[in-house]
Amino acid sequence: MPRIARIETFHTEFVCFVRVTSDDGAFGWGQTSTYNADITAQVLHRQIVPWALGADAGDISGLVALIERREHKYPGTYRCRALAGLDTALWDMAGRRVEKPVASLIGGGPGRVRAYASSMKRDITPKDEAERLTRLCAEQGFTAAKWRIGAECGEDVDEWPGRTEEIIPAVAKALGDDIDKLVDANSGFSVPRAIKVGQMLADAGVGHYEEPVPYWDLEATRAVTEAVSIDVTGGEQDWDMGTWKRMIDMRAVDIVQPDVMYLGGLSRTLQVARMAEAAGLPCTPHAANLSLVTLCTMHLLAALPNAGKYLELSIEGDDYYPWQRDLFLGQPFAVTDGSVTVSDTPGWGVEINPAWLERATYTDAALDTFRPSAYGALYHKTPTA
Repeated sequence: MPRIARIETFHTEFVCFVRVTSDDGAFGWGQTSTYNADITAQVLHRQIVPWALGADAGDISGLVALIERREHKYPGTYRCRALAGLDTALWDMAGRRVEKPVASLIGGGPGRVRAYASSMKRDITPKDEAERLTRLCAEQGFTAAKWRIGAECGEDVDEWPGRTEEIIPAVAKALGDDIDKLVDANSGFSVPRAIKVGQMLADAGVGHYEEPVPYWDLEATRAVTEAVSIDVTGGEQDWDMGTWKRMIDMRAVDIVQPDVMYLGGLSRTLQVARMAEAAGLPCTPHAANLSLVTLCTMHLLAALPNAGKYLELSIEGDDYYPWQRDLFLGQPFAVTDGSVTVSDTPGWGVEINPAWLERATYTDAALDTFRPSAYGALYHKTPTA
């Protein structure tokens, strides 16, 4: 039984990569969720590392569940964002051990995954958004595209007056009938306004309506879902399994959208996907940037029996997300005919750029030298101690 012998983090403010090494020399790369990654790295070393060092490197779901129990007083997004770093590194290690991609370990395999061109911008005019999405679909073969409406948590106040009413028909008409059309409201509307916008979307041929009302209000979300004729989707922010069960049981949404990194890794995301499958709901995960989250989601969609129709693929480059620059070697997100490819390379199929790692802040925790903090000394005990 190989044990986890070392956990290393490499972080900036925006990204934290995690390397886990077992006592037989096997290793894997993972990532915590992006943004405030420097804080997440501290959470990982304080609340994840003490339970993980010395644990069975092959029992990923068992270790995730153990850490959740041991850290029961600290549920929440930061614990899950940190846990994702350990979980995704262990899945990469598992794939590297048997020389298979992660997709093959969870019931799928390498191959092409259809993607949709996902815009992250609200400061763009309807005319410019229509032009760039139309151009990208023509150049890269996308057969689906998503744009932003409303204002993030905007309480019915639009990004600027009239933008939603203008951008829906402008982009929909420009894309035409051969492109699947999606929008994201990012919790921007009240129920009455969301229903009115949903009717506009249906008339324009848009089929995917994401987070129309405050995501935390499941009753409001269900009210919109029941009132409109198109798919209402959501769940990207949610990390609590009780909330997920309630969301699915009450049919608050038509399509679930877990985020691998927000939720705590692949193991917990598979739990949500299976709950959705049992309820007859498709799973179209959230993956809003070109870090490891999108690669993990590619493998997930290549394996899920209830996989949604497409992968979210951000079209925003390094000018919009400067922290994305040079994270990986090669081109893991290359688009061909509107699809990306899950390769047959072991694990996640990617290598972290050594030059990026050299610039990052480094922290090391090894089983043979680990000394818990004062908090850890009081409350933590490694599985082999």
